[in-house]
Amino acid sequence: MKNYKYIFLLLFSSLMMTSCITTKDVRYMQPNESLVINEEGLVPYNIPVYRITKNDILNLNIVTTPKGDAAQFYSSFNTSGSTVSPTTNTVANGGGISVGGGGNSGGNGIFYFNGLKVDSKGDINVFGIGFVKAEGRTIEEVSEEIQQKVNENFQEGKSEVRLNTNGITFYVLGDIETTGITGEKVVHKNTLTITEALSISGGLNRTIDRKSIIIHRKLPEGIKIAKIDLTREDVMNSPYYYVQNGDEIYLNTRSKSLNGLGKDPIQTLTTGVSVITTALSIYLLLKNL
Repeated sequence: MKNYKYIFLLLFSSLMMTSCITTKDVRYMQPNESLVINEEGLVPYNIPVYRITKNDILNLNIVTTPKGDAAQFYSSFNTSGSTVSPTTNTVANGGGISVGGGGNSGGNGIFYFNGLKVDSKGDINVFGIGFVKAEGRTIEEVSEEIQQKVNENFQEGKSEVRLNTNGITFYVLGDIETTGITGEKVVHKNTLTITEALSISGGLNRTIDRKSIIIHRKLPEGIKIAKIDLTREDVMNSPYYYVQNGDEIYLNTRSKSLNGLGKDPIQTLTTGVSVITTALSIYLLLKNL
């Protein structure tokens, strides 16, 4: 019987060592020699420039004076009214013409039906201007071209083109126990880091493998797949540290958590004791038969 006790103690110790999650598994951005810093001791920004892809939806505002000619050219209503046409929203108090939609969340109906859609050829069709190439170009580049076309029709300096996406829309998907984290998220910011995105989503629980965060990034050429390690400090040097519009973030579950162990020390201890108690009960039952 003593030999069995030693065997069970050995099994229990092995179970605890293999199933427990250490602080290195859950601590974010641990010091790493590979981190690149500049002469001033700062981490350089490595923010990729977003390039428009097919099926994007853009929001275009052409701001002009309340009674400017540009207002009457780009809309069938002038800016002194408060009527909203199917393609243009006329703003009475500021003279702003909103070509496209708005809304405060991604995937909303107003933005979808009224926004400027990038078609299968990579173009957008701006009322009063015509088709403008958008795919593969930055928001700034397309804005400058539209501004030039507006200036050709009207006096330069009398109107301003403002082109934007509907903020940064990203998606978080986890395989288990991530109900409060997963889903579509929309943030109205110019830049967004992966840590900011996950904090907005409620943070990661201990079942998530922080060393294997998968990102699917939509590019004009196709979808780029990347893996980042949030436990390493040098993740801040990665271009995937910054979330882009349309990014899909996949959260993988640790294998230690899939077997029901390692979620927290108490649960690991409880599970281990239960396993050993069950094994002892079966052994004693078989022995007495």
